[in-house]
Amino acid sequence: MADSKIEIKVGSISFSGEGSGDWLSKQLDKVLAKIPELVAVAPPEASANGNNNNRGNPPAAGGAPHGRASGTLAAFLKAKNANDSQTRKFLATAVWLQDAEHKDRLRTKDITEALSTHKQGSLTNASNCLAENAKRGYCVREGKLFYVPDEGRDSLA
Repeated sequence: MADSKIEIKVGSISFSGEGSGDWLSKQLDKVLAKIPELVAVAPPEASANGNNNNRGNPPAAGGAPHGRASGTLAAFLKAKNANDSQTRKFLATAVWLQDAEHKDRLRTKDITEALSTHKQGSLTNASNCLAENAKRGYCVREGKLFYVPDEGRDSLA
């Protein structure tokens, strides 16, 4: 006879178990360790009426847990107050691309294309914006590519 029972749900991932406390604890630890991987591949949870209200798109929030970008580029730029300064707009777009679009390394062309595709205006000189952000330590160049380190992310907070 089981002396312990647990049921948890994280997004569309659920786990329920019944058994001895020691065994159940070990199984739960295994599931908890895999949640980040599972959530990344799990389909979005449908609403009560059976439809996914987001139509396959992430929620239009300005940010996600742990400082990760999610939602639309427009919402992210607005949440980060990045529409007035071109240098800040460049940086915020880079963070959004790295997180929401899962891009590790970027080119300045990626930033200008994302802004155009998402109808968020343009930058006068994207290369200059990268240079300014790199000078402040908000972007790190690797040849023709760059990425945004934690210092750059923190500057948007």
